Amino acid sequence: MGELSSIPAVLNRSGVEAAHERIKLHIHHTPVLTSRTLSDRASTPQPVEALVGTPYDGKRPAQPRIRLFFKCENYQKIGAFKSRGAFHALSRLGPEQLAKGVVTHSSGNHAQALALAARTHGIKAYIVMPTISTPSKIAATKGYGAEVIFSGSTSQEREAVVEDVIKRTGATLVPPYDHPNIILGQGTMALELEQQVQELVKDDMSLSVHGESDGHLNSHAPTNGSMPFGEARAGHLDAVIAPLGGGGMLSGVATALYGTGMRVYGAEPSFEGADDGRRGLEAKERITTVKTLTIADGLRTPVGKINWTVISDKCRVQGVFAVSEEQILSAMRLVIERMKVFVEPSAVVGLAVCLYDEGFRTIVEEEGGKEGWDVGIIFSGGNTTLEAISKMFTTGDERAERAEAKVGKDGERVAENVAG
Repeated sequence: MGELSSIPAVLNRSGVEAAHERIKLHIHHTPVLTSRTLSDRASTPQPVEALVGTPYDGKRPAQPRIRLFFKCENYQKIGAFKSRGAFHALSRLGPEQLAKGVVTHSSGNHAQALALAARTHGIKAYIVMPTISTPSKIAATKGYGAEVIFSGSTSQEREAVVEDVIKRTGATLVPPYDHPNIILGQGTMALELEQQVQELVKDDMSLSVHGESDGHLNSHAPTNGSMPFGEARAGHLDAVIAPLGGGGMLSGVATALYGTGMRVYGAEPSFEGADDGRRGLEAKERITTVKTLTIADGLRTPVGKINWTVISDKCRVQGVFAVSEEQILSAMRLVIERMKVFVEPSAVVGLAVCLYDEGFRTIVEEEGGKEGWDVGIIFSGGNTTLEAISKMFTTGDERAERAEAKVGKDGERVAENVAG
């Protein structure tokens, strides 16, 4: 079957709203936090030396004004946003399908989410996990009652095991990201973020860069659906940045916010070609294979087919940025030490873009002007361990690599298209 050429009709804001009604009793309404320290850090120009060797070498560092709002999906059930899509997907299955159980392949977060959703519905879950999955995520998946079947780390190996499970049990495949019901479920976080920011700013106008604005409308701004970009009003986010792996979250957020005037951007790691979304947009073609051992182990997979139709639509996703391993660790340290929030590396790629990507920072300065932007950041999850975090910030060894999902149970170092 060829690549999809258009966005499925069901992917719209009303579909996300309907999904939220279906799952709201099964998920946490996760908080939105702010941090003046991190907002001030994002509003501070980068040192000139940080731009050496980049396209901005020799140029004046950007001077954006940014206020950050963090949607903390690390406090979601199973410790990550994936619960939203899993519960919504199961809510759409019929009794006969539910009776035979569900199956998926995942390195951890989707695995745990589907296991929990299946347990809640009283059905069987079969989870195919590559041996390179972190021990903590394997244990958690088993803890939710799922039957875990191990596979190799290549897409062919995982898919073969899944097919075997389906033939043996008749279970329904619930993919990690490449399905409209998953996308609509993940988009529900954006509906909450939108409302929560409005409520926060209503109570404290100083949280917004637009707190003292006159609410003017920039009639020359580009548009996103029915509402123009650039509407400066307190409580209305100028942009939202979501991590990008398979694209379930980013395409869901973009679907939910299309027509609101909020810009949507993706963030991904650059290590060993993990930035397939950014590279694919440049090449105007979806990249189908990713082999990377980035510390952001939830983002080690290429963008899915359906997700690509949304992400490659410039009206829905305005761009994708990539950050280095060092920048991810630096952002993670700031979140843990200054916000006292426990996150996994994949969760902070959006913050890293705000802090260190000069291209994004230049956009904020040029389009936001002196007033600046209010930016929503999705913290996608917090499924890591103290051991893994401590090893990330110290000299590495084999045990640390296992904790960081860089080496498998049998010492293998292969990680191809691994879904989080």
